[in-house]
Amino acid sequence: MFYNLKLSFIFFLTAFFISSPESPAPKFDIIDYSVKLNINANIYVPVPFTVRDFVGFKNFLGFFESGSNYNKVNRFGYLGKYQFGKGTLKMYGVRNLSEYRLNPELQEKVFLMNVMRNKWILRREISWYSNRYLNGTYISESGIIAAAHLSGPGNVKKFLRSHCNPDLDKRDANGTSISDYLNIFKDYDLEKIPAIQKPKRN
Repeated sequence: MFYNLKLSFIFFLTAFFISSPESPAPKFDIIDYSVKLNINANIYVPVPFTVRDFVGFKNFLGFFESGSNYNKVNRFGYLGKYQFGKGTLKMYGVRNLSEYRLNPELQEKVFLMNVMRNKWILRREISWYSNRYLNGTYISESGIIAAAHLSGPGNVKKFLRSHCNPDLDKRDANGTSISDYLNIFKDYDLEKIPAIQKPKRN
């Protein structure tokens, strides 16, 4: 996880992305904004504003995981923009980790494959629990997929089927929980991404 950024964004996320259990899930206009900052004549830095579609979802998740750094390797050995482990990468046919770090296109493909697979594994939970509260936690499809990225689909399945029992709210090594990701990444539109049991890399 890109832990330092998580801490600095906690109040921002609370104000803009997390609604109270008594309130309905917030709705956001899907408008694509961006601004560009000229640091000097030779450096051009884009500053994205998150859109609540798949592109916005993956860019925000990548920022949250690594600061959108394709070359990032954390202290636990998780790699790239989306901080995948070696086991997950091997499952998607990635053998050369150095090549993976230097290949943004490959990283984006692997992320898409992982979303497709997790949507298939959690298809029942998405159907049963989306757009409702469980034990004070708002559930959405995108929140479920983000939580699966954090903790694995099996842990998310157990947590949801327990109706969000706090004892099953698994945390990663940085202290981020399944319920954190359910809240932070809720209500992105992932409808166009198919659920595929064994996605193939084109």
